[in-house]
Amino acid sequence: MIRKYVPLGTLINILAVLAGSFTGLGLKHFFTDAVQVIVFQAVGLGTVLIGMKMMWKLPEGFMLKFMFSLILGGIAGVLVGLDQLILQFSESLKLLTGSQDQGFSEGLITAFLLFCIGSMTIVGSLEEGILGNRDLIMVKSLMDGFASIALTSTYGIGVAFSVIPMLLFQGGITLMASRLKGVFTVYVTDALSAVGGALIIGIAINLLKLGNIKLENLLPSLLFCVIFARFLSKERAV
Repeated sequence: MIRKYVPLGTLINILAVLAGSFTGLGLKHFFTDAVQVIVFQAVGLGTVLIGMKMMWKLPEGFMLKFMFSLILGGIAGVLVGLDQLILQFSESLKLLTGSQDQGFSEGLITAFLLFCIGSMTIVGSLEEGILGNRDLIMVKSLMDGFASIALTSTYGIGVAFSVIPMLLFQGGITLMASRLKGVFTVYVTDALSAVGGALIIGIAINLLKLGNIKLENLLPSLLFCVIFARFLSKERAV
């Protein structure tokens, strides 16, 4: 009975990220500046592909609501000051741990966004919460573990601390899905994947240094997306 209310998939994911982070930390001194640059570019290019594949899931007739989800989500994020709240949280952790890594906060935020704002996170967490199926989360855990090696070798220990917001966000989706099974239809999940894909491409743009998108402020877009997609689903049901 207890297992039903424990996001075991997320806990395993956290262990994988921690294992990868400490492995990357051990390899950090072997990575030259040239290697770090190419790692950034490789991860960035791969992230573009992931984001594009996710955006292809955009449901028919959802384009306008997709745009409004991003716009309203971004406005809400700016008004709340979400980027500053996350930065303050990260800086507090850095101070608490006594870390001297210059990229601590950037590593934490980048890792969290990359690990948690994606279709595998959303669908995997929903499957665990609704069906008790953790297969997708297990695959994601393996991928995140390897990705954390590359990220930690570049950003430092901040990547390991991304597991804290991961527990809250990813674990929260699982717990919420277990109680609100009727809300997360296939249509809603596809819409979430599409909006998440847009945010993933934003991560790639930042990694490739093509721009500086405040992705933290765009996180509320996921909430607006659920509201719009659920409303549209009801329209179709009528």
